[in-house]
Order: sequence, then C-alpha cells, then structure tokens
Amino acid sequence: MTSPAATVTAPVADAPAAPAPYAPRKALLDSMAPLLVDVGVPLVSYYALKAAGLSTFAALAWSSVLPAVRTVWSVVRERRLNGLAALMVSVNAVSLLTSLAVGDPRLMLAKDSGVSSIIGLVVLVAALKGQPMMSAGVRPVLVKGDAAKDAAWQRLSAGSAAFRQAEIRFSAVWGAALLGECVVRAVGAYTVPVETMVWLGTVITSATMVLAFLVSGRMGAVPMERMIAEEVEAGQAARTAL
Repeated sequence: MTSPAATVTAPVADAPAAPAPYAPRKALLDSMAPLLVDVGVPLVSYYALKAAGLSTFAALAWSSVLPAVRTVWSVVRERRLNGLAALMVSVNAVSLLTSLAVGDPRLMLAKDSGVSSIIGLVVLVAALKGQPMMSAGVRPVLVKGDAAKDAAWQRLSAGSAAFRQAEIRFSAVWGAALLGECVVRAVGAYTVPVETMVWLGTVITSATMVLAFLVSGRMGAVPMERMIAEEVEAGQAARTAL
C-alpha cells in the first residue's frame, strides 16, 4: 500500500507522514474477529461442553454467553455505544435471559433467529429511510487507508445522490439477508433435531454471510469503489490544471 506521503513529488526530509485515517488490515481483522466469535466459537464450545457431560440446554446456554460477552466487551473497550451496538447488546441480553427462564433447548436455538430478525429489520428500515447503518463497516475496506479516498468518500457521501443510493443498497441487502436468515433458522429450530440444528445453524449463517457479501458488493460496494476512484482522479486532475 502506498502511503499518502509517497505521492508528493519533492518531500521534505524527515517530514512526518500524515497518518492514514483507516488501516485496512486492522479493519479486516476487526471485521473477521466478531464473525469468528459469534459463529465459530459457539459451535466448538457446544460440542466441547456436551463431551464434558453437560446437558443439551446447558451446553447451548453456556456457548451462547461468549458472543454476548464479546459484544459488551467491544463496547466497553471502544468506550462508544452506537445504535447498532446498543441494539445487539439489548437483543442478545433479552433473548438469552428469556431462553434461560424457559429452559427450552429449541427456544435457545430460536433466539439467534430473533436476534438476526430484529437487527435485520432495523438495518433494513433505516436503509429505506435513507440512513445506511452498514456504511461504517464497508468504508475502511473501500478507502484502504488512503487519505485521498477517505476525503473522496466524505465528499460523495455528503453531495452525491448516486453514491448515497449505493450506500443505501448495501445496507438494504444486509438487512434483507439477516431477515431471511432468521426465518430459515426459526423454522429449523422447531422442525430439525436439536443436535442437527446446532451445526446446521452455523451453515445457514455462513451461507447467508457469503451471499450477502456477494450481492451487497455488486449492488453497493463495487459502484461506491468506482465512484471514489473517479472522484480521486477528478481531484488530481483539478489540482494539476491549477
């Protein structure tokens, strides 16, 4: 990756490079770590707890605690509670407490679909109202730590209707995907054997994520990336003409 300072024709010796507003590697790790915790760790811990002799319900309950703890810890660590994080914490807490109170393994499985449905609905409704909640997640991937691209993002997001529509489409796809996942998982929780649904739920979630990445990329991220590149080129051409 070329730093913004490398584009200067005659850099001053020992001049500090301007810090990139986003680090793409860190953004990628930050995006993958929650997915690993929320999808992979509960599955592994469930079978480990079952092998240790816990009941099906107890194994499901304990394996569900880790994603909730991860969400709360991320809020505490960043000392920032945005709307999506607050929603995830609240829904996870309520659904987990309800499942523990009832003591039903199938309800414990169904609670995950409840979490997805509420988050998906909020993301979708916000997108339809012109408030794309998923932009914060895709922005680091598209600007790649480049100051010029980050500035282009800000200009386009504030003044380009086409760019704003691409942001909205990106969020809308994710909202619809989460809603679709919740329906499939909810049906499976009460029709498929519990032992099967534990791993099948992970398959459903993974397939949903892949599909959402592909569709949202084509409908939102790719057009946004193209517009950012064009905006950067236009800015460079304008500076050259001066």
